Amino acid sequence: MKIKHIIYTLIILGLGTLIFYRISENSEQNKPSEQKKLAAIVYGKVLQPQEFADNLSLSGTLEANEQIEVRSEVSGVVEQINFEEGSMVTKGQALIKVNDIELRAQLKQVQTAKGLSSENARRAKLLLEKEAISQEEFDVANAEYQSAQAQVQLIQAQLSKTIVRAPFSGKIGLRSISKGSYISPNTLIAQLVNTSQLKITFSIPEKYAQTMKVNQTLTFTTSGSKETYKATIYAIEPAIEIESRTLKIRAITNNNDGKLIPGTFANVSLPLEKLQNALLVPTEALIPIQNGKKIFVVENGKAKEIIVETGARTDKEILITSGLKAGDTILTSGVMSLRNDSPVKVKLQN
Repeated sequence: MKIKHIIYTLIILGLGTLIFYRISENSEQNKPSEQKKLAAIVYGKVLQPQEFADNLSLSGTLEANEQIEVRSEVSGVVEQINFEEGSMVTKGQALIKVNDIELRAQLKQVQTAKGLSSENARRAKLLLEKEAISQEEFDVANAEYQSAQAQVQLIQAQLSKTIVRAPFSGKIGLRSISKGSYISPNTLIAQLVNTSQLKITFSIPEKYAQTMKVNQTLTFTTSGSKETYKATIYAIEPAIEIESRTLKIRAITNNNDGKLIPGTFANVSLPLEKLQNALLVPTEALIPIQNGKKIFVVENGKAKEIIVETGARTDKEILITSGLKAGDTILTSGVMSLRNDSPVKVKLQN
């Protein structure tokens, strides 16, 4: 009986020893693979200061340098139309003529009255010198002459308005009238637009207001075209718009080739300043978090979270304004699965 217990005990000890040996052996075999798994392979980049031209991307609208609705100041029947739709016209060019028969008849009438009153005033002056009439009678005759003279000037002014002229050179649009139409000052004749120069109106956030100056140059593009155009700021609003907290600015650009069309949407690139020691990181290196943005750097073979503040951005990079320094090795890919103090193996990129 005693021998049987000894045998059982030896068997149990042997099995325990075997199990312990196998577990220890497996642990030793798995340990290197676990360590290899924990050391994640990531790509990184050493931050180097560089020159950065900070640009503000804005939306604007192209407007004609001068644009009006052509209308007549007098009512009447259109007698002549002296322009082709969509053509260029010059300053002072006659665009239409309104029938002026009645006004010419009125002019003859008042000119006759003016001649008569002029003669009466001349005679009254001679009689006054001979004391044949009183000063009051002379004043009445002279006033009648001046009134007749004013009537002539009034009718002549109305006659001049029967010819509608272009107030500036430009392109005239589609006409809304025909020969023989009756028009009044409320009737739209056509649009007249000066497109040799175009205005660009846009607004900037108030924090950039102090950096804006007249004669500053900017660039812009339009939808449907890859060509880049230049414009010069010529006017700045004197006050911030309260509701939007923005400052309205207007620039002007040459359009002698006629490629730009008023009303077109413009993508404005406004240069702010050049930074000599800027730190730029790839956009994929930034991780958005609740309180801002973070980025991983390498310290002693481990990933370390750094909260950063950002500024302007380009298509591929973002300016870091706070949190990093030159010489830091940032992690640029494979960062979404990293945790703080995770061991990493970094492959540096140029």
